Amino acid sequence: VVKEALAGRVLIRAVAYVIRTESEEEKSFFEALNKSGIETKVKDIRIFAGGAKKADWDIGMAIDAIAMSEKLDTIILATGDGDFVPLVEYLRYTQGCQVEVIAFGKSASGQLREAADDFIDICDNPRNFLIGYRGGTGGVRSYIPGLGGSRANDEGVDVGQEVYDDTDTEE
Repeated sequence: VVKEALAGRVLIRAVAYVIRTESEEEKSFFEALNKSGIETKVKDIRIFAGGAKKADWDIGMAIDAIAMSEKLDTIILATGDGDFVPLVEYLRYTQGCQVEVIAFGKSASGQLREAADDFIDICDNPRNFLIGYRGGTGGVRSYIPGLGGSRANDEGVDVGQEVYDDTDTEE
């Protein structure tokens, strides 16, 4: 995902905003992110009375993107969440950043796709992005934290990437 999003540009910083569950079975996934040079910011899942679970990084991602935007030319968000449309618009029109989005096109917000300068649809070439993908209707063969699968109430993993390309002074 990072390699595709970079499109040959130089990576300055990649941050994965992740959720830690009670079982912590995603720990090895988080370690793999760190080993590949992706910084992880971890938030614990909250369980409410009645069993509802919640943990999201929308505000954290937005604050980080705004804080770094003065030093970056391009910000790449790996999310299809339409809640990020105001952030994309702020970064583009107020901060002058190019904002790109990489996500699953089938579930990505149309408004987010339109707001971004560029949109990369992971569904266009799933073999490049999904571990264990073999085509057909089955898609992902095993559970991957943050990519759905068979887990109910999985809040997922939002990845925000900040990129700087000094050949064109582009983030």
